[in-house]
Amino acid sequence: MTGTLDTKNAETTIEADPKLPIIRLTRDFAATPEQLFRAHTDPEVFALWVGPDSLTTRIDHWDARTGGSWRYIAGRGDEEYAFRGTFHEVGPDRIVQTFTFEGQPEGVALETLRFEDLGDGRTRLHAQSLVDSFEGRDAWLQSGMEVGVNEGYAKLERLAAEGRI
Repeated sequence: MTGTLDTKNAETTIEADPKLPIIRLTRDFAATPEQLFRAHTDPEVFALWVGPDSLTTRIDHWDARTGGSWRYIAGRGDEEYAFRGTFHEVGPDRIVQTFTFEGQPEGVALETLRFEDLGDGRTRLHAQSLVDSFEGRDAWLQSGMEVGVNEGYAKLERLAAEGRI
């Protein structure tokens, strides 16, 4: 599955690798690599943009350093969805972490985020999620993740434009 998601200012490309159970996301932002790094490592900023507009995010714990861990809860009314992981590498242009939806604890993804400086205050985010099976990958793609990705990155773009990161 390959698709491009439109937003007002940018596009997110979501690609499923045909040979490996990997999802790749690419998006250009009107933000510096430092701003995108902060958006992914500062829990207060992260909670403002992650996920679809219909959910709010509460940080349970957040230790954004190599060897640290994180957990957050996304909620809507009485519904709650918890996610957790560990930071394997935290550097200024790359973050490697695990990602687990606690509703499916056997489905651990290994994520790599890379911030490519395009100059002129623009950055290309490259994100890759390796899951344990093609079925798991396809379940992620069919879960509505593109809505959360698209709406979340649009919020992140607005935070950068407003100078909030």
